[in-house]
Order: sequence, then structure tokens, then C-alpha cells
Amino acid sequence: MSDVTKDQVLAALGKVRGPDLEGDIVSLKMVSDVFISDAKVYFSITVPADRAQQLEPLRLAAEKTVTSIPGVKGALVTLTADRKASPQSQAQAPQPAPAAGHGHSHGHQHAPAGGPGQGRGPANAKAGVPGVGAIIAVASGKGGVGKSTTAVNFALGLKANGLRVGILDADIYGPSVPRLLKLSGRPEQIDGRLIKPMENYGLKAMSMGFLVDEETAMIWRGPMVQSALLQMLREVAWGDLDVLVVDMPPGTGDAQLTMAQQVPLAGAVIVSTPQDLALIDARKAVTMFRKVEVPLFGIVENMSYFLAPDTGKRYDIFGHGGARAEADRIGVPFLGEVPLTMDIRERSDLGDPIVHADPEHEISKIYKDIAAQVWAQLSQGARRKAPSIVFE
Repeated sequence: MSDVTKDQVLAALGKVRGPDLEGDIVSLKMVSDVFISDAKVYFSITVPADRAQQLEPLRLAAEKTVTSIPGVKGALVTLTADRKASPQSQAQAPQPAPAAGHGHSHGHQHAPAGGPGQGRGPANAKAGVPGVGAIIAVASGKGGVGKSTTAVNFALGLKANGLRVGILDADIYGPSVPRLLKLSGRPEQIDGRLIKPMENYGLKAMSMGFLVDEETAMIWRGPMVQSALLQMLREVAWGDLDVLVVDMPPGTGDAQLTMAQQVPLAGAVIVSTPQDLALIDARKAVTMFRKVEVPLFGIVENMSYFLAPDTGKRYDIFGHGGARAEADRIGVPFLGEVPLTMDIRERSDLGDPIVHADPEHEISKIYKDIAAQVWAQLSQGARRKAPSIVFE
């Protein structure tokens, strides 16, 4: 059977009527760029923000239409709101679409009572993820600082401290979690709607890397990034988790704003190396989270120093202490120093993170201590109020 083409997908979608039955969603320019990989089709439908929940049947109709095309194995279709919306909504200049109306249930003993996402007022409008107690972002101002390695070992550190933990790989363009957790294959679908997360080392995981080939270039615009993130977050059967760790992409772009606006983040952990250039970018991440009123649990200095494997001698390759000084300067906790060692690199490459591979290793204890500090802050009542972000 020949490969499915974008033209086939658009031709099929041309039969799906618009929200007011005036024209079809293709001619009304509501369909984003269509991306096809492994016979799976990905696209979003731009709708007025205030009608997102009302137009869920439209999304389902488009999904059903595409999956009925011969040769299509599945579809990821999401609703998104954009400033350059469809003709029917341009006059409204809508804000990004509100989250789907999922409730927020704990049903487990570890999460602190009245935790994130259970406050009054606007926080309830930003629906949490069913069964997930707290959502923690691990972020950095730039790439190459070991954020994903830190996020995975941090998640395993939380688990080692007795918590039920999942990890969402929000780096759409460069997903690393599948390799770091030695996971491959495709996730199963439950009842034709929810996705069953992959699992290894006791961590439940979801990543775009499970849905597309490792070498596929994800050339997506902002609205599609937002849509894919929210679907991976809310249409995954996470079950009961105390914490969902989100491995954010580097920088301060669409993914971070989507998570900050649409999801009741409990807080963020910032990862930086000691060098000045990394700290400059880390400050940008700190500033962004503060502007959107996401609490900062603290800063981790990764690659803090190098330990020679043969002699054990220490070398401050990237300088030392810069992240601690920065944490003191801006008034946030300094969570710890993680050295650069052969053990971390080798274990990461093998897909067996050091906290799992050698729980009693000195570096594993550092990650577990960082996790304990963050959980202590969260248990002591770290809260957030979902902001209202205005794009000008």
C-alpha cells in the first residue's frame, strides 16, 4: 500500500464542516500544517478560544475522518487557539484555548493535602491532570547543560524517596527521555482515545520520541507544539501519581508558556552549569517563570566539577560556584552540585540512569537529596495561582 500523503489528508478533511456548518475546515483555513510519520497523522485545528470545549465534537469528527483513510494507523488531532485564527474568530483576537474540563483527583496518600491545582478561584480554571498530585518543571535557559539527564535522575530520586512518579518529555524537537530510560516501541491506545504511558525503572513516561522515528525532524509551528504538549499531558492514562516531572525544552518559548498558562505547575527547577554564559541564559528562565508566577524550587549546578576516573582528582572545567552565587543573588534555594563524571555519562548512554543503576553511589545520593529538598518545599505548602498571560 502506498504511503499516505498530505493531499489525501486534506481532501478527507475537506468533507468536515466548520463549526457553524459554513464551509469546511480546510477552506476556512482552520487546519494547521499536516505532519505524517509512520502512517500517523498530526495536525491541529484553530478555533476561537472561548469555544474550545464546545467544539470538541469537531475535533473528534476530524480525527475519525483521518483515521478512516486507508493506510492511516492513527491520528493526533488537537484544538488550538492562535492570534491568527480562523476567519470566524479573527475579530475576537482570542487567548490560547482553555484546558479541557478534566477534574483533579488524588486518591493517594503521598501528595500534600490541598496541593497544587486544588486552590480556589483561577487555579481551578486551569485543570490539572487526573490522578496527578503535583507537576514540576525541570528547565534550563539553554541546551547542553544536562537538563534531561538531571530531570530523569531527579524523577528517579523522587521515586527512591517513596513517591509515585511519571515524566513527560516536553522537548518536542529533541526528545531524550526514550533513550535515557531505554524505552522503545509505540505506546498502546486505550479505548481508542487515551494513550498508555511507557514504563521503565518504575517511572511512567510519555514522549514525542515514542510517536515518531528518532531521526525525524519535527518542523512544527507554535500552535502545533502547544496542542501536542497538552494532548500528551491530558490524554495519557497516567494513573495515580504523586509527581509528574516535565522535562522542558531549553529556552523560554512556546512549550514553557503553554505549560505555565494551561497547567497548574507546582514549581520549577532550573538547571545550569557554573559558567557565565549558561548563567546568563538561566537568568532568562528564572525571569520567565517569575513573570508567569510559577514558584522556583531552586537551581541545580550541573557539571559543577569534573572528577578524573583514574585519579579521582577534581577539575573545575566550567568554573565553580556560579549557580550557587546566582541562587543567592536572586533569592532562591540552591539545591546542589552535580559533578561531571564518567559514571553519569556512561549510564545515560546505556539508558540506565545512575540513580537506578547504582542507588548508593555518591552522585545518586546528590540527586535523591535534590529530590527530597524539592518535595519538602512542596509539602510545606508551595502553591501557585494560574496566571492570565496576555500576548501583545
